[in-house]
Amino acid sequence: MASTFQTFDLERIMSDWEQVVEYNLSESGAHPVKVRELIAHDPDILDRMLDTELGYGYANGSPELREAIARYYPGATADNVLVTIGCIEANYITFQTLLEGGGEVAVQIPCYLQSWGLAHNMGAVRRTFTLDPDRGWALDTDSLESAVSDDTKLISICNPNNPTGQILTESEMDAVVRAAERSGAYLLADEIYAGSEREREEVSPTFYGRYDRVVAAGSMSKSFGMPGLRIGWLVGPEDLLRELWKRHEYLTLSTAKLSNHFLAPLALRPDVRQAIFERTRGYIRRGWENYHGWISDNADILSLVPPQATAVSFVRYKLKADSATLAHRLIQEKSVLIGPGDYFGIPNHLRISYGLPPDYLNEGLRRIASLLRQVAEEEDAGTVNERDAAAG
Repeated sequence: MASTFQTFDLERIMSDWEQVVEYNLSESGAHPVKVRELIAHDPDILDRMLDTELGYGYANGSPELREAIARYYPGATADNVLVTIGCIEANYITFQTLLEGGGEVAVQIPCYLQSWGLAHNMGAVRRTFTLDPDRGWALDTDSLESAVSDDTKLISICNPNNPTGQILTESEMDAVVRAAERSGAYLLADEIYAGSEREREEVSPTFYGRYDRVVAAGSMSKSFGMPGLRIGWLVGPEDLLRELWKRHEYLTLSTAKLSNHFLAPLALRPDVRQAIFERTRGYIRRGWENYHGWISDNADILSLVPPQATAVSFVRYKLKADSATLAHRLIQEKSVLIGPGDYFGIPNHLRISYGLPPDYLNEGLRRIASLLRQVAEEEDAGTVNERDAAAG
């Protein structure tokens, strides 16, 4: 086992501050759905919920929920689905199962670094493959080939990507599958942002069905805007799911009964799912109208590859300060929370959410720009002082 536990830095800063700051622009999903909005799609559901005893539900997910999830994965049935407490548990038990006893894992960078920390804490050898910021966050296939070997047990990828919002092309997806097939590794595809596309109406394609060792992870948290339901899932081979279920029983046992039996199956009903995705894309597209103008207004400091999906963006900045320092100054001086790029494996970047109500978003952005310009002035003054000192 690893000798030093690696803290999940992104979740730590969010846990400490997301309920405290005035403007939380670190959130990675669209503005959350209200319970009233969801149950409006089935007016009788509230009476059924009120008559439900609050006992344990199905440990692996209710049959109706697993069937509803399977509907969106080619060739899958309810037996290919395990319901978890959010995607974070789904990822955790997959790493715990496949990296038992160590081994090698190939992790996509940038990413939500849960995978990076999990691999370290489980004593695995970590290798990385990258999305290239100088090519619009395109997949660096050379780094993929270098990262995956005959000893690789697991390849971890997020598509659409968090934090960049980029969607892999079909040829890039094929390259990932070929690398997995060559090594015999399992492929964990975190597809939690499918449905949050900004530039198109089609839902991003799944890796499931492209290779017999794909495990696809999803959740109600991001594109559905319902993180409070705490419903996630894994879709994969039945034999592997049985092993994952064993770990699930040690960790969380089951999800909340009202989410499992009523609210999540309703959200996944085809007509409701479509309406929810339209709502999410509405927030993302309206937010973008304000957001890209803010980027242009601050182009002397900021640059951005426009995200193709998700309610978040990964902004490059032209300052000397590291991203964690900037994030903590924003908290203390402006009461704004964002995600430091260092916590995604990429320096000199900030993850900023823009899928938010306009007034809230715009004031948060105004405060961020104010701090960045203050830091730029401080750095300029420091440079002048250094030159004066050298001249003296």
